[in-house]
Amino acid sequence: MVTALHPKADPSHDILRARAHPLDALFEPRSVAIIGASEKPGSVGLALTQNLLGGLFGGAVYPINPRHAHILGAKAFARIADVPAKVDLAVIASPAKSIPGVMRECAAAGVPAAIIISAGFKECGAEGTALEQEILGIARAAKMRVVGPNCLGVMRPHHGFNATFATALARPGSVGFISQSGALCTAVLDWSFRENVGFSAFVSLGSMLDVGWGDLIYYLGDDPHTRSIVIYMESVGDARAFLSAAREVALSKPIIVIKVGRTNEAAKAAASHTGSLTGSDEVLDAAFRRAGVLRVNAIEELFDMAEVLAKQPRPTGPRLAIVTNAGGPGVLATDMLITSGGQLAPLSAATMAALNHVLPAHWSHNNPIDIIGDAGAERYAQAVDIIAKDDHNDGVLVILTPQAMTDATATAEQLKPLARLNGKPILASWMGGPQIDAGDAILNAASIPTFRYPDEAARAFVYMWRYSQNLRALYETPALPAEEYKDRARAAQLIDKARRSGRTLLTEAESKHLLHAYGIPVVETHVATTEDEAVKFAEQMGFPVVLKLHSETITHKTDVGGVQLDLRDAAAVRDAWRAVKNRVALEHFHGVTVQRMIRHEGYELILGSSLDPQFGPVLLFGAGGQLVEVFQDRALGLPPLNATLARRLMEQTKIYRALKGVRGRQPVDLAALEQLLVRFSQLVAEQRWIAEIDINPLLVSADGLIALDARVVLHDAAAREESLPRLAIRPYPAHYGTPCKLKDGTHATLRPIRPEDEPLMVKFHEALSEGSVYLRYFTLLKLDQRIAHERLTRVCFIDYDCQMALVADQRDAATGEHRILGVGRLIKAHDANEAEFALLVADRYQHCGLGTQLLSQLIHIGREEKLARITGDVLPTNTAMLRLCDKLGFQRTTVREDHVVKVVLEL
Repeated sequence: MVTALHPKADPSHDILRARAHPLDALFEPRSVAIIGASEKPGSVGLALTQNLLGGLFGGAVYPINPRHAHILGAKAFARIADVPAKVDLAVIASPAKSIPGVMRECAAAGVPAAIIISAGFKECGAEGTALEQEILGIARAAKMRVVGPNCLGVMRPHHGFNATFATALARPGSVGFISQSGALCTAVLDWSFRENVGFSAFVSLGSMLDVGWGDLIYYLGDDPHTRSIVIYMESVGDARAFLSAAREVALSKPIIVIKVGRTNEAAKAAASHTGSLTGSDEVLDAAFRRAGVLRVNAIEELFDMAEVLAKQPRPTGPRLAIVTNAGGPGVLATDMLITSGGQLAPLSAATMAALNHVLPAHWSHNNPIDIIGDAGAERYAQAVDIIAKDDHNDGVLVILTPQAMTDATATAEQLKPLARLNGKPILASWMGGPQIDAGDAILNAASIPTFRYPDEAARAFVYMWRYSQNLRALYETPALPAEEYKDRARAAQLIDKARRSGRTLLTEAESKHLLHAYGIPVVETHVATTEDEAVKFAEQMGFPVVLKLHSETITHKTDVGGVQLDLRDAAAVRDAWRAVKNRVALEHFHGVTVQRMIRHEGYELILGSSLDPQFGPVLLFGAGGQLVEVFQDRALGLPPLNATLARRLMEQTKIYRALKGVRGRQPVDLAALEQLLVRFSQLVAEQRWIAEIDINPLLVSADGLIALDARVVLHDAAAREESLPRLAIRPYPAHYGTPCKLKDGTHATLRPIRPEDEPLMVKFHEALSEGSVYLRYFTLLKLDQRIAHERLTRVCFIDYDCQMALVADQRDAATGEHRILGVGRLIKAHDANEAEFALLVADRYQHCGLGTQLLSQLIHIGREEKLARITGDVLPTNTAMLRLCDKLGFQRTTVREDHVVKVVLEL
């Protein structure tokens, strides 16, 4: 048996990691130096010093100012080098031009982290940008982590830590708040005191010179005080780091974002403030969906949704049932529900009968369920209880308006037992003035979120549903792909040929050959360099045909010479040939393309990709044809796609409904269209020299799919490969696949794991013995726990930037079925350039050399990924694993108190 990896390192069940984190120096320092500490009234240095010296922080505080011996009664030091103890964190509020020197002094003193409050950097232009880069170089060389510059600072209310110049420390709570705007932080802080909102962390990021969204999302994801993360974002920064962190943490903690810059004017304002570019807002929406992040539109909604998602389960569908004692508020909620993308839940016959039994005869007999203005607490409770049991709804909203017969407090008390509705959320809107405050407090204490107005509550329900959709699409197991037809080498040759000739535009024929190399069906097309060739190709294909100019030099979008359609005989082809040739200069004439004429009764789609400045290549799917710009029925997504993500992309468009079949027309083969989208996304992901590509139209019908026209634009020939835009989400690393042969003659393939492997992983675990399970997990983890979808999402749906998992995949030659024989995994540390490994081999294939091959390939991958070391934890009784580690060069370091052997391989 060959296994390793302590269970604490298994991301499937280790949410709170025990290891120390480099950002602890920023968030939980034991000692702080204030560089720029001051007693000058109104200064930032004074505010920082007051907050740290006079607040609840229990650590050591060292004011740094060469002009003062004491500041606010505390001994001051001229330089950080004079501090007689180790400093964990430097909070810097000195002029911008002095900060490189200050950072060098901090580096020399061994300070591991800094918060730079000062402004005057890239938001001020080129000189400020150069200052930032100098500071970053110093920090990287010293392995210092930096928040800022141009920020408010950092608070950790549970620790009494306030390294900001705000006037008060935030209340302790469960919300981790991160903002790029310091001014907004102070406004949110004032608001939080009025609304009694508490925070686990309160962070102003400023320019994000070093510490960015990804770092903080990972950190707060591991933080036991944080239940939800809310973000005010002006620029994305490192898109891949943000998406990697968000995709992992969103599984356990909701991430809610308000991103400014929806309009062109707002985007320009954000850029001038942060010195960063802002990309397309549609692309940002697509990125958030892909990461499982919920985007809201207003500051108040940030905290509303943090509260709601912390208190109530996510709905499994968009159908809301509304119970109200007044018609108008119910209509108001309905309008918001429908316009936001939700649905009114239908009432089942059984529910109607039950409501008729307990409600007055003149109740609304529909949803919204108006239980009439004289409704008392008991009537409310009976109606809600009946509605909650109806499977036709996914959530309940209870609205109360204060009327003469209404007892808001008693009704709230009656609803307390209904705070958990068996997997569906319950929300409340207690409308009115002070008379409803007591009931409002009762509901909130019972974890039933309340809203001042019913439309706000309805919108919150839709946000909850949208969040559920994001996570469902992200971690829904896709169908196994068909056997791939892909000729990457042929595709690369086509692109390389054009680049060598100095072209950035592929010809139409080359573009179609490129698509065909990735298994995308294209209309038959030939290049004819003579009149006779054109006739020959037309006769081979059969009339009618289409003739177009073929050019390797013209680089604009429209083919010079026009298009000759519906040519039905050789004479028409010859006439068209001469007409095209006569329309262009001789030096531009390289022949014509002869294309089969396709007549169809299907739909015209567009499928394309272009570049976003923040997220790199972005996919577009929608209604195509000549009126594509008019209808603008499109959806955007990030490559690469799997079958599930492809289907979700299609579902966002209006034409998707037609593709399923309408008015007697047969539906399109949606499974085949899914796979075409997947292959197209792989083409975009793997052929990085492509700057822009589109298929328009892509004809789809019940009879099949075929690309009629294609256009491919390449990056400039002078560009260097390392400078090409990278994908925001790392694609499947197929190059790490390799064949293997076991001692018993079994042949298999070692390849990276993929989401489609979840069913195979279930069968793999079903065949494991208890002994194998114990050696891998250090406990007898039960089968139902090991194969739960929630767990296997973390095993199969991995981010290849953060983990690399290999499966030994055996294909049965007779049946074509696949079987997993073993799994090896590298889990990268978020905070260090190292990874921990794990191996698990099926009992039937132990002692056959599979463990050796898996671990050897993991070591190879570790070197390719430029890791510094690989570590592992091994039980002393796992002698086979220890011998394997010895053979491959691992060193045994320590045996911990829990009798686990630590092994380390320096790379």
